[in-house]
Amino acid sequence: MAEPIAYHAPCSLQHGLKQKGIVEAVLRDAGYTLTVVAGCARLLRFCRNLLDPAGRAFRALLTNKVKALESGKPAAICTSNIGCLLHIETGAAKPVFALDRAPRRRLAEAAGLT
Repeated sequence: MAEPIAYHAPCSLQHGLKQKGIVEAVLRDAGYTLTVVAGCARLLRFCRNLLDPAGRAFRALLTNKVKALESGKPAAICTSNIGCLLHIETGAAKPVFALDRAPRRRLAEAAGLT
């Protein structure tokens, strides 16, 4: 079995598109083990602070987001938003990858697309 990963669901997916849990279900169906991301709902409220990368709120958000993502001891972190990926990887000790880098065949089979 593959090592566990933490999935970071972007604000745009959860709030803008109202698509909660869909990607996580596909990842699980594809055989991935997902770790619990502690306090993720609280972090989503502060995404607007990313507009000021020099600000304290930006640095605090990064620190708290990485801490939450790495709290479940994942082998890697996955996200489906390139902006989130670029932000997270600046502070993460674990490798960060985009969802489209996960094995596509496994994801397509899990989503019923094959």
